[in-house]
Amino acid sequence: MNSSPAVREFRMDALEVRVYPDQPALAAAAAALAAAVLRQALARQGAARAILASATSQIQFLAALTAASDLDWSRVTLFHMDEYLGLGADHPASFRRFLREHVAAKIRPRALHLIAGDAPEPLKEIARYTALLNEAPIDLCCLGIGENGHVAFNDPPVADFHDPHTLKLVALDEACRRQQVGEGCFPSLEAVPRYAYTLTVPALCRAGRLVCVVPERRKARAVRDALRGPVSETCPASILRRQPHATLFLDAESAALLDEA
Repeated sequence: MNSSPAVREFRMDALEVRVYPDQPALAAAAAALAAAVLRQALARQGAARAILASATSQIQFLAALTAASDLDWSRVTLFHMDEYLGLGADHPASFRRFLREHVAAKIRPRALHLIAGDAPEPLKEIARYTALLNEAPIDLCCLGIGENGHVAFNDPPVADFHDPHTLKLVALDEACRRQQVGEGCFPSLEAVPRYAYTLTVPALCRAGRLVCVVPERRKARAVRDALRGPVSETCPASILRRQPHATLFLDAESAALLDEA
């Protein structure tokens, strides 16, 4: 997998940040690192476990990752990090459907464990999925940053940097729900579910390696707040600055506000 060098690299506290000229270069570089992490886990322990994000901003990255050569997906177990409460697996906005189309249709992992958003008993679904996640350490977490600074569905009102849970139900704030409409996932704000399952902030950060993929101009303000503002639940993505095992991949558009006073 070939990738172009970053046009800019720096650290913000413990976090490594790499900026690329455009989204294709960002996606190729992030996929190269993610694939290397998985290969290392396979070589070290014979199997690997990874968490993937489901969002339009991740499509080019996932295309590059699933095209990685010499990666034995049959020994890789995959999870995802969030799902809408009450949404069926075949709904166009379902993250289960997204991962089937952008990942499982291209590779054959050892397993793809999905959160059943429409499970009849949500607390039992949380227990089931938590048990699967806790069977062994997670080697890799590939995540993004939302327009409101969220990671997974940990929006500012519900994010907890010391959350004792692995998976929980949360209310989605309006900014997050508007983003889903803007991305074409739903026809209107009223159509967006008000609640969702999400992995908690500590659960995401426990992965052995974090690869954070954040392209596009619409993410520039959240990136600036995460890197230049305080480390606080008011911008949940700011927690990445305390993760020495994380790398944040930006393109010129998402990094555009970093040098503003």
